[in-house]
Amino acid sequence: WYHDNLTRHAAEALLLSNGQDGSYLLRKSNEREDLYSLSVRGKDSVKHFHVEHTGTSFKFGFNEFSSLKELVMHFANQPLIGSETGTLIVLKHPYPRQVEEPSIYESVRVHTAMQTGRTESDLVPNAPSLGTKEGYLIKQGKIVKNWKTRWFTLHRNELKYFKDQTATEPIRALDLTECSAVQFDYSQERVNCFCLVFPLRTYYLCAKTGIEADEWIKILRWKLSQIRKQLEERNAALSS
Repeated sequence: WYHDNLTRHAAEALLLSNGQDGSYLLRKSNEREDLYSLSVRGKDSVKHFHVEHTGTSFKFGFNEFSSLKELVMHFANQPLIGSETGTLIVLKHPYPRQVEEPSIYESVRVHTAMQTGRTESDLVPNAPSLGTKEGYLIKQGKIVKNWKTRWFTLHRNELKYFKDQTATEPIRALDLTECSAVQFDYSQERVNCFCLVFPLRTYYLCAKTGIEADEWIKILRWKLSQIRKQLEERNAALSS
């Protein structure tokens, strides 16, 4: 669960997208050579704590530990204060180094930077979490096959669509655990279309550009692969 040169943004993105309450990882701090950052997820946010390596021990606040294992064991039983509001976080789930950040998100961020005319570094603090995406898409109606522009948001395993960006209540929330496929679609008389296949309905969506459609397809496919992986792991654990 040591991730070396993982950035603060990427740590937040990984933990929010794939982690759960109490998921944590350790990474190098970009402030000083002897500092590490312990990134911990609590509820729907990620908190970062400084860990100082003295050469012989690890200092965490007023506490000092001879090893990182000892530090983790301590806070597995003694919660961390996670924010100004006093949220308590317990270190429960180490986030393994083997889980890699999909490269698609870097290209999504660069693409956003190019669209807005800002540099990528300007976007990092405000960049969306890994595994989230939002934007306008044109959707085909269910009964009357007309096309309407809707605001879509992707977060965790839910794809929601709203009347527009200002609407607070979604028209519908699609559970991606029920989605069997996401693919380009050439059956409609429109360009840059793709579809999401659900048991009771196939949703047809169109993006403004081919690049945008490709980004939506890649991120949605990655979501489906993560859902399948988690299901396989759960089934393996149950059978053992």
